[in-house]
Amino acid sequence: MEYEIKEEGRFKYIETRGGEEKLLLLHGLFGALSNFEGIIGHFSGKCNVVVPILPIFELPIRKVSVTGLVDYVIDFVEYKKYDKVNVLGNSLGGHIALLYALARPEKVNSIILTGSSGLFESAMGTSFPKRGDYEFIKKKTQATFYDPDVASKELVDEVFDIVNDRNKAIRVIATAKSAVRHNLSDKLHQVKAPTLLVWGREDQITPSFVGEKFHELIENSKLVFLDKCGHAPMMEHPEAFNRHLESFLKELAAKEVS
Repeated sequence: MEYEIKEEGRFKYIETRGGEEKLLLLHGLFGALSNFEGIIGHFSGKCNVVVPILPIFELPIRKVSVTGLVDYVIDFVEYKKYDKVNVLGNSLGGHIALLYALARPEKVNSIILTGSSGLFESAMGTSFPKRGDYEFIKKKTQATFYDPDVASKELVDEVFDIVNDRNKAIRVIATAKSAVRHNLSDKLHQVKAPTLLVWGREDQITPSFVGEKFHELIENSKLVFLDKCGHAPMMEHPEAFNRHLESFLKELAAKEVS
């Protein structure tokens, strides 16, 4: 299903306008709209699903950081005049979602994290992918998932293109290092919004103990594990992921009514 990418000023985004409730999706470091196809398809008619394209490769180099991306999200939500959002982030997107919730708690209705960075992550092991080595990139991309076949050729090609573009590779490294510096272990007690944690049991990048630690540190949180699942549950098990997300949003709505 194709959605129009809107360009307004410095913002690029998609917006489904399927309902009043806003579901703001934040992608990861190597993320793309394709990562959220299952969520967009399921919720597009029920919520206003909004996906800003994070300017990881467009920010001025001095602003390339997690906080630079959080500032972008703050400005985007203000530009769109959204009252409150349910903010969902995968991997780096989860880290940005948490920092956004800490910076603008009054704007956040709920938080959904899946394979989030912010406490511990092992994105590339001890080495950055080798430029020009397609098989190496393919294996690293496949390792994101429990089932390597989820790593489509299109996805591997996207990662390969990023790694082989010197400008993009520099920005990826700078952003990843910034994420490690912005560890949130001493700040998560400040997160008060209802939080759903959906974790792949076999996640190799943010392992299951990371999900458990987020659950321990975020007071109002619920943790769900999906079996035979890696770092991107919304891609690997979209139906189960959407079921848990829909149940979470319905529970929140019921509490607001009562």
